[in-house]
Amino acid sequence: MIESEGAPVLVMQFAHNRRLKMWAISMGHAIDSLQRDQLGSAAVISLMDQRELSLTVVGIDYANADKAKSNRRFELLQCSPGDPVELRREPKNPHDPHAVAVFSERGIQIGHLTAERAPWIGSKIAAGEEALAVFQALAGGVATIRVRFGGGAPTLPPVPPPPPPTASFDDFHADPDGPEWGA
Repeated sequence: MIESEGAPVLVMQFAHNRRLKMWAISMGHAIDSLQRDQLGSAAVISLMDQRELSLTVVGIDYANADKAKSNRRFELLQCSPGDPVELRREPKNPHDPHAVAVFSERGIQIGHLTAERAPWIGSKIAAGEEALAVFQALAGGVATIRVRFGGGAPTLPPVPPPPPPTASFDDFHADPDGPEWGA
């Protein structure tokens, strides 16, 4: 950490348009966009372990090929954040020889990793690198898992608090004639 006017400043780095950008964060607010040469290497603090990443699971609305035609979305609804999931390479997949399937702790397939990430993740698994994965979240039509390479359990990122509910009475419109069933 570095200090700015006595308050600790955390420096985040991220890729944007194939260029490394850094942001200094103090008390939850972005201070300034920084260039790499403005910071010493000791000032850059990684917010997350470099061996961990969150991955999107696709194909969650397809039926599984098992005899019971298990439902992927239903299985995802049974998963809680932190539940272990398994990654399995599928070199004989007719659609993508680099496919990596994702299975719940109950052994039911919940989808595949995206085609952009599957070759890289699959090659790490094929090379014998230890990869532990946990279910992270299901939001709408998107499922996310958290993967850690090189041993140790993956850590889930903090979940932002939900926005406060807004009381709006504009959505209620009474029937002007009253109920038709005589109540």
